[in-house]
Amino acid sequence: MRLRILGAAGEVTGSSYLLEVGESRILVDCGLHQGKDEDRLNREPFPFAPESLTAVVFTHAHLDHTGRAPLLVKQGFSGAIRATLPTAELVRVLWADSAHLMKEEAEWRSRKNARKGLPPVDVLYDQEDVTKALGHLVPASYDDVISLALGVKVRFRDAGHILGSAVLEFWLSEGASQKEVKVVFSGDLGPQETVMERNPALIEDADYVIIESTYGDRLHRTNAESRDEFREIMRLALRSKSKVLIPTFVVYRAQRVLYEIMLLQKEGVLENGIPIFFDSPMGVRATEIYRKHMNLLSSEIQGHVHRGNDPFSPEQLRYISDAEESRDINSVNRAVVLAGSGMCNGGRIVHHLKHNLWNEKCHVCFVGYQAQGTLGRRLVDGVKRVRIAGEEISVKARLHTINGFSAHADRRDLLKWAGNFANGPLFIVTHGELKSSRSLAEGLTGLGFRAEVPTPGQEFALEAEHAFAPEAIVPVFPGSKEAAAKRLLSDVAIIASDIQDADDLPDEDLLPLLESSRTLLQIVRDRMTEKARGRAS
Repeated sequence: MRLRILGAAGEVTGSSYLLEVGESRILVDCGLHQGKDEDRLNREPFPFAPESLTAVVFTHAHLDHTGRAPLLVKQGFSGAIRATLPTAELVRVLWADSAHLMKEEAEWRSRKNARKGLPPVDVLYDQEDVTKALGHLVPASYDDVISLALGVKVRFRDAGHILGSAVLEFWLSEGASQKEVKVVFSGDLGPQETVMERNPALIEDADYVIIESTYGDRLHRTNAESRDEFREIMRLALRSKSKVLIPTFVVYRAQRVLYEIMLLQKEGVLENGIPIFFDSPMGVRATEIYRKHMNLLSSEIQGHVHRGNDPFSPEQLRYISDAEESRDINSVNRAVVLAGSGMCNGGRIVHHLKHNLWNEKCHVCFVGYQAQGTLGRRLVDGVKRVRIAGEEISVKARLHTINGFSAHADRRDLLKWAGNFANGPLFIVTHGELKSSRSLAEGLTGLGFRAEVPTPGQEFALEAEHAFAPEAIVPVFPGSKEAAAKRLLSDVAIIASDIQDADDLPDEDLLPLLESSRTLLQIVRDRMTEKARGRAS
């Protein structure tokens, strides 16, 4: 039995893993690459024959986990694609949008090639391929154990990331006499303190855990802090009497921002009469799917529903459907505009950025992760000029970033989730930039686990009882005092590093707090020294 890491090794997109059990081959996720070299990477041949796969299993709907599946079917895959029902419904929206954007991009590049005497550009897949791939989807329920093939069982557990997201528990065996090997894929995990989704399911045993590390080296602000930050950004932006552009992913992030805007209206922060444009037909459809599955959302969201409030429909909200309506927004001087894509690597947000980045009164609020190589990442990194649709644009707009609205777990959340595994599995750390993955791996080893950051294409031989015996890790088990101390010291180091790396050093009024923190740490160190001397004597 083998596991092959086919994507999301040292990067946050292109998730894909292959399980080989006897004659069965199970593909976990089949994601698009986004960002640098995305077109070349997405067109590379699959490192296996698509027709040889037994089944495909999705952790959740985001395109970096599912977006190459239509190409997989186009090239010969004929089996079932298993996913939760909300995931199956959401990919219908996301794949159609992806095919539409690919068509627009191919047509634009083909026109440029024609002027140069070059051949036209083919799309990766089209709407017909999407329709065919949708026919392979087989919905699954949370918590049911499903037999995929001889010696392969899987269970979907709520990951708390986006609607329908799942942690996957696999039980694998070859032959009647061989013990089962348990492999867990975290998929993308949600935070421990959720707003939109339910808390991630806790799992306590595995031989191998493939864990994401998108924010493996960082801590998010608390929900209260993030909401305060968003409130102040919106106050500042609206005083400029210009546009506020919010690049949004059509699944989760758009719904979260609409919900937060509704709360600001109820507080009186967002005054009546300011139009809010949701410029994403696919986002509107995704929001309807969220409404359909309210029972899977958090108690906070359901509380608003029970009180008769639609959490995703702030006042003055206008849905934009066609391109002409989208262009009409250019003539509006003051508005809040939500549009995809979230990383600004396509979609209608690019059009709005082209027409507004030059305006120093405009505000752009990033509420999601920006992968390397994307327009969003370049803007966040502070570039002064960008080229959009062949035109060079000066960047004078005010830019803001709020990571606290992320649907991803941060470092503390990831380590807390991992700490529930009582039998010491091997953690394989993926889905993060190399710095994040290595940092999380160090945190896991600090808790007494083994952790490895794989390289693209790396293989693991899956062996029964590969996990530590529980007694072997009792001295540093996450529930012990030693592990708690290591976890706290790790958090202190991260916070201190974040303060040091900030653009500005702490203001004078914060220095007493830093002094107090140093004094407390010195007390801990001195008491530890005294205890060590006492033991020595």
